[in-house]
Amino acid sequence: MHKISITVLLTAICILMAGSGLAIDPATVETGHVWLLDEVAGDNTTADATPNALNGNIIGGPELVPGLSGMALRFDGVDDGVHIPDSDFINITNGPWPNRTIMAVFNCADVSKSEKQTVFEEGGRTRGLTIYVFEGEVYVGGWNRAEYQWNPGSWISAPIGSNEWHAAALVIRDGAEAQEDDKFEMWLDGVLIDKAPGGQIHNHSNDNSIGYTKENNVFHDDDGSGDGWYFEGLIDEVWVLNEALSPGDLSLVLTSVEPVGKLAASWGFIKAQR
Repeated sequence: MHKISITVLLTAICILMAGSGLAIDPATVETGHVWLLDEVAGDNTTADATPNALNGNIIGGPELVPGLSGMALRFDGVDDGVHIPDSDFINITNGPWPNRTIMAVFNCADVSKSEKQTVFEEGGRTRGLTIYVFEGEVYVGGWNRAEYQWNPGSWISAPIGSNEWHAAALVIRDGAEAQEDDKFEMWLDGVLIDKAPGGQIHNHSNDNSIGYTKENNVFHDDDGSGDGWYFEGLIDEVWVLNEALSPGDLSLVLTSVEPVGKLAASWGFIKAQR
């Protein structure tokens, strides 16, 4: 299995499509964070690849293993995770945020579990965003139940299989201080799955995390109170950007994997040169 990670893929696209406007090198991200999950430091943290230096704190003992490109973290589904501290670019100080893109590259060991498996979450019962796996589907969700009524929230899902690499994204696009149609989007492997009502996301105090839920979450059935909801499998990269990537950019960025675990045909020429 070869992989073009989001990082490598974006670099290749930028070289091949100079002037197209697509340029998201983690080192140039000014208002977001990127965790490539390629290493674990001696202080039990995993680095933010952006200059904003929001390192994640390792919980439990996720194993560093080969990923699609470089390394990834293998989570045991029991007590492994990465706690993401509060950030001016995720949940405090600078909100509300009318635009956001969250992308995750992951491989779930058993998608059939009847327990939700959190890939990423920020916020809690009042405001938040999440990506998770449950009973054969990957979900994205968003809600803001205080300042305005994006309530109960929006959840979109698509079927996936076990032991397959996927790239999922949720997008808030031009959200306002009101719930409006088609402001919340789900993308999977470069394809727009659906749109749903949404709005901007305000500051929130509950914690953020990769591979599990820290404090609280909200799932499609309104479950999710407390810690837990551990992910079993590999997570390779997580991106949080305070911009809504264009549909064209999302199609390019996320087509590094397909549901059957193969590189998208459109990137075969890159694979041939590796």
